[in-house]
Amino acid sequence: MRALMQAGRGLQAGSGDGEMSCERGAGFCCRRAGRRRERAFTMLEIMMVVAIMGLMMAMSVPAILRTMHQEPLRKAVNDVLNICSHARAQAILHGVTTTVVFHPQSGDVMLASIAPTNSADGFAPPDAPTGETTTTASNGSALNSTHFDDSIAIDMLDINLSKCKEASQALVRFFPDGTSDEMTLIIHAGDQYRKITLEVTTGLASAATIQ
Repeated sequence: MRALMQAGRGLQAGSGDGEMSCERGAGFCCRRAGRRRERAFTMLEIMMVVAIMGLMMAMSVPAILRTMHQEPLRKAVNDVLNICSHARAQAILHGVTTTVVFHPQSGDVMLASIAPTNSADGFAPPDAPTGETTTTASNGSALNSTHFDDSIAIDMLDINLSKCKEASQALVRFFPDGTSDEMTLIIHAGDQYRKITLEVTTGLASAATIQ
C-alpha cells in the first residue's frame, strides 16, 4: 500500500514538472513572438506615413513655384534699377543726356547715350560731325543691358504719361542736372507683381511689390 502511494506521488510530481516546463516554454515563445511584432510595421502605419509625406509635398509645391517665379522677377527688377542708376550717374558725370531704351515686345532693356561730339572725356564717337548729337550703345556689360526671362510679362510701361507698352521701343532720358523723364513700369511673373517708378525731380528709380 505504501509502495502504491509513493508511486502515485512520483507521477504527480513528474506531471507538475512537465506542466511547468511547458509553461516556461510557452512563455519564452510568447516573448520571442512579441519581440518580432515590435520590430515590424503594420500596413496601416505605412499608409499613414505615406499619406503624411504626400500632404507635406503638396503643401510645399506652391512655395516652390513661388520661388521659381521670384528669382527671374528679382533679377529683372535689379537689372532695371541698376541700368537706370548707371544712366543717371553717366548723365551727371559727363554732363550729357543719357537714354535707357526699352523694347517691350522682346523684353530687352539697354543703356544708350546722347552726347555732344566735343565731350572732353571722349564719351561720344570721335567721327561724329562737330556740334551734332548722336546716339550710341554703351558697352555690353550686365550693368548696361538686360533681357527679361520668358516668364516675365510687362503689364504697364508709361513714360511721361504716354502708354508705351505696345511700342517697338520706348526711351527714358536722364539729364545732367539729375532729373529724368517720368516712368512707371509694372512687370509680373506668375502671381508676383513689381512696380518700378522714376522720381522726376531726382531721377532715382525705386521698386515696390504690388499685392
